[in-house]
Amino acid sequence: MNPGLSFPTGLGLEQLRGATLAEVDAAAALQHRVDRKYLVPLGHARRLLARLADSHHVLDLGGRRTTSYLSTYFDTPELGAWRAHIQKRRRRWKVRTRLYAEDGLCRVEVKTKDGRGATVKHALTVPATAYGSLTDHAARFVDRVLDRAGVPVTAGELTAAAEVRYVRAALADLGHGSRVTLDGALTCHRDDRTAALDPEHVLVETKGGTRPAPADRLLLGMGARPLSLSKYVVGQSLLTPGLPDNDVRRLARTHFTTGPDAAPLPLPFERIRVA
Repeated sequence: MNPGLSFPTGLGLEQLRGATLAEVDAAAALQHRVDRKYLVPLGHARRLLARLADSHHVLDLGGRRTTSYLSTYFDTPELGAWRAHIQKRRRRWKVRTRLYAEDGLCRVEVKTKDGRGATVKHALTVPATAYGSLTDHAARFVDRVLDRAGVPVTAGELTAAAEVRYVRAALADLGHGSRVTLDGALTCHRDDRTAALDPEHVLVETKGGTRPAPADRLLLGMGARPLSLSKYVVGQSLLTPGLPDNDVRRLARTHFTTGPDAAPLPLPFERIRVA
C-alpha cells in the first residue's frame, strides 16, 4: 500500500471543520514563530486531532485536505547548513525550493533564526519549472536574506544537496492564531538512496508563540516530548557516507529505514538527482 494514501485516511481529518487558505493565513502569520516538533505514533496523532476538533479547522482546498510537498535543499560543499544545525549554532539557516505538487506552486524559501531563537522564514514565488534550481532572481533573493541575517554564505556557494518528500495536513486555531501540521509518508532522497519514516509514525509540528499551545499540552499529556528533528538534517545524516555520528542519526535509526532509491515517479514527482 502507498503510505501516502493511508496517512490521511488513518488520521480522521474528516471530523474537522474545513478552512480556506485565506482563513488559515489570516489566523497565523508565518514569518515569526516558535516551532515545536514531535514524532508520534499514528494512533497518538489520531487522538490529537479528535481532541482539537472543537477548536481547530483543517485546511481544505476544494475538498482536498492534504498536500504533497517536494523540497530540494541547497547546501555548501562542506554542508554548512547541516553542520550549523548539528552544532546548534545561533546562526542556523536553510535554503530550499519547495513545490506544492497538486497546486503547481513553487517557492524559494530561506529560514533563519532571529535573536530570540525564533524561526524566521522568507519566501519568493517562482515558476514551477524552477523547482530544484536557483535562478539568478532567486539567488539575489537568497543573498539578501542571508546577508541581513548575518550568515556568511552566498547563493553562488550552494548546490542541490538532498530532496525531501512528504504529505501534509495543516490545522489552524482561527481564533487564537496557532497552527499544527502533521507530516506522513516522509522520504529523504540523495543520489540513489532513500531514507523513509516508518509509516506508523507522524511528524507533528506546532507553530505559535513562546508559550506552548493547546496542541503542545495535549501531546505532552500523551507522553510525547519536543525534539530537534530537521527533515533535511535527518536525510543527510542517514544517506551521506562519512558524516560523524550524532544524536539525530541515533534517533532517526529507530524510526527510519534506508535503502536503494525507488524507480522515478511520474511528473511532477520526477526525481531530483544530487551530485
